[in-house]
Amino acid sequence: MEKKKLKMAGTVLLFAAMFFVGRSAASFQKEGVLLPAMGNHMSQEAENWGLGFGAEGTKPTGNATAEELKKYNAYYVGDKEDKVIYLTFDCGYENGNTEPILDALKKHNAKATFFVVGHFLETAPEIAKRMAEEGHAVGNHTYHHPDMSAISDLESFRKEVEDVETLYQEITGKDMMKYYRPPQGKYSTENLKMAKELGYSTFFWSLAYVDWNVDSQPTKEQAFDKLLTRIHPGAIVLLHSTSKTNGEILDELLTKWEEMGYRFAPLSELL
Repeated sequence: MEKKKLKMAGTVLLFAAMFFVGRSAASFQKEGVLLPAMGNHMSQEAENWGLGFGAEGTKPTGNATAEELKKYNAYYVGDKEDKVIYLTFDCGYENGNTEPILDALKKHNAKATFFVVGHFLETAPEIAKRMAEEGHAVGNHTYHHPDMSAISDLESFRKEVEDVETLYQEITGKDMMKYYRPPQGKYSTENLKMAKELGYSTFFWSLAYVDWNVDSQPTKEQAFDKLLTRIHPGAIVLLHSTSKTNGEILDELLTKWEEMGYRFAPLSELL
């Protein structure tokens, strides 16, 4: 039993380290800067998803345009005229903050998408069941959370996503939604093609903030400074379920967004 506990603790630390080192791409967002810029074409090389922000309340620019991404069934933003928010959460491991997030979503009747990895499903199956039972979509964040842009063959790509599908089906009895989010926001054109070939839609984001570092959580004021000023119509919002701040502020955050005239919708509406 003691060995099992040590193994589990080691696995949690491993996934925490992977999220920390990879920075889950949220930290690639900087004030008014697009990192890296791709111009008006899709690069064949590996990229980190990045955003550039303009005036408050306006849609940010991304590494590629929405039109370019759509060729690969990939998205980062919705209709700039529609005051709708698509809530998404990346779930690398469970540390007690996901259920407060689910409570807040339930209170606001807001449906979200949770992108899960294999470790999350292995260690928090009951929470995964609750997500499904409460009408949320559960998407694929790969089994081991690797740099998928380093994978060049379809079979290796397929295994990373299909192993998640299989475990999710075993736990919930439901088929996983064909929604894919690249770990750390790292991707290539070939990755997008592979995901499309496997029937997946790829989802990046148009709003995130540095909430992934559990050892240096933003204050409520810091979170609101980013999430309220940068919200915009059609926003795909990336938050991390490991964030204590997110668990504490989500109810109030959703209320504030509603007061700004926004509604919440599942990614299926965007598609």
